[in-house]
Amino acid sequence: MLTITEQITIEDWELTEQFVRSSGPGGQNVNKVSTAVELRFEAERSPNLPDPVKRRLKRLAGRRWTNEGTLIIQCEETRSQARNREIARQRLAELILKATEKPKRRIPTRPTLGSKKRRLKAKKVRGEVKAMRGPVTPDD
Repeated sequence: MLTITEQITIEDWELTEQFVRSSGPGGQNVNKVSTAVELRFEAERSPNLPDPVKRRLKRLAGRRWTNEGTLIIQCEETRSQARNREIARQRLAELILKATEKPKRRIPTRPTLGSKKRRLKAKKVRGEVKAMRGPVTPDD
């Protein structure tokens, strides 16, 4: 069981771990030991996550979210399988914790009179610079 907040805990049946061979340096150890971990969390079917948290989690996960509603986290940072497993679970917890935070509602503001004037003045100056460009007449 993985505890995220007081209200949200993830049961063991919701998590699936698969160990695969890691890429990168490590000598012959890389070819024989499966140290990289692929953690799958059945987020869509999870009864412990409220719907708004699921929606935010889906947006935060991006490409790690599958069509079936599974969140996949891969970790192959260390040579230790146990440490990679720990890191993957920690990343999942951080991602879910981030999804529990409600985004602040944006209050639209109007541009100030000064900013409008500065913008129009800059446009006018830029227009004058561009108007100066063009073919040069020989009578100058």
